[in-house]
Amino acid sequence: MTAQATGTDILDVAREQVLGHGVPLRQEQVLSVLRTDEDRLQDLLALAHEVRMRYQGPAVEVEGIVSLKTGGCPEDCHFCSQSGQFTSPVRSVWLNIPELVRAAQQTAATGASEFCIVAAVRGPDDKLMRQMREGVAAIRAAVDINVAASLGMLTRDQVDALVDMGVHRYNHNLEAGRSYFPQVVTTHSFEERWETCLMVKDSGMELCCGGLVGMGESLEQRAELASQLGELEPHEVPLNFLNPRPGTPFGHLEPLETANALRAIAAFRLALPRTILRYAGGRELTLGDLGTRDGLLGGINAVIVGNYLTTLGRDPREDLALLDELEMPIKALNETF
Repeated sequence: MTAQATGTDILDVAREQVLGHGVPLRQEQVLSVLRTDEDRLQDLLALAHEVRMRYQGPAVEVEGIVSLKTGGCPEDCHFCSQSGQFTSPVRSVWLNIPELVRAAQQTAATGASEFCIVAAVRGPDDKLMRQMREGVAAIRAAVDINVAASLGMLTRDQVDALVDMGVHRYNHNLEAGRSYFPQVVTTHSFEERWETCLMVKDSGMELCCGGLVGMGESLEQRAELASQLGELEPHEVPLNFLNPRPGTPFGHLEPLETANALRAIAAFRLALPRTILRYAGGRELTLGDLGTRDGLLGGINAVIVGNYLTTLGRDPREDLALLDELEMPIKALNETF
């Protein structure tokens, strides 16, 4: 039963259960949060912020990302303009090692503690793994920053190789809850993604695993994603909002309404009280400047600065100025180990 069905206010339940005892909301409770009335939205965001402050503190982890290989991906993720199966305009590009190092240095100059190397592939081949080894070594020799990676689905040997390189965090999103996943991707399964996530966790690398909201899923399926992420217990959850890209199967969808995006932020925080919850793609379109502020005061405690893989982000100076205004310090490098 939901809180509404029993006559119990979900915010009161969450205050006692999550804020008071650190117990995450269950799936049906997350659904109740996602259905919160408009006149309770600010109360909901304030509660989520209290939970963030109690279990995560005021510091914000800042990350930059760069694509080692952009476009030409064989998978058919319906939201992604990097798929080689769609008519979207992104085409395959490889980034050379000196450019990769410069991007890491520029990221570190913003105060970021994290630099993530991303490749649009089903999974890495031998060539990509060699490039990763060279690239990670060059970055570690040139700049003091944590190196993360997102290279698709992995084998056990590839997981071990990334650990050996010094990659400390791996991103592999669930994208959507299990029941909606076949509507989002048909070239691989939810279970394949789940297996990679488990191998990453077992290796000792930190797992970064999130998803997208606003892809046409129901509120029940949005709550399912939050619950399944809670079951996986990743170190970090990047929360993306669909930015409909021309030429993709989801290109016709309307961006998520700001209020629903803010409900999702608060709901994911209450489902994942001890997890880093990161602003990722689509926030500029979905939230704008005011909504970005509201999200930082509603459960978010990490941001990607600068541009994303195929879409433009906010000027990093704007994000850093906002963090300064809100008196949210940037998490130092040595605090992320």
